[in-house]
Amino acid sequence: MKVVLDAGVVFSGAGWRGEAHRCLVAMAHRRFIAYGTKETLKELSDLITRRGDKAERSPTAILSWYQDHIKRVEPAPLGKQRSRDVKDDPYLACALGAGAKFIVTRDEDLLILGKPFGIEIITPRDLLVRLSRPF
Repeated sequence: MKVVLDAGVVFSGAGWRGEAHRCLVAMAHRRFIAYGTKETLKELSDLITRRGDKAERSPTAILSWYQDHIKRVEPAPLGKQRSRDVKDDPYLACALGAGAKFIVTRDEDLLILGKPFGIEIITPRDLLVRLSRPF
């Protein structure tokens, strides 16, 4: 299964134990393949710079592992702005470029979009529920 995790989910999963962390564990167990682009990885790097010291535990090792294990793709052109927040469009472009089935986020500006281009936008909890179902 092809998935795009937004920077907030990755950062949360690296810095705290919870649903986002369990998503990263599922990725490590090869339950899904995560994709990213130069732009989505830059947003993650910027988030670490701004908020890395706020994490419950040091996110450095997990974030390094994540960056080494995602598949990088070229973003697909979207044409016009699709989300309320222009910083969210790179996740749509990444998912389109990867042919991903899901974007995983807690960002309301993305979640409100529902299923653009046939890509479901879901929460970490929703992903975990889907992964627990038999194929």
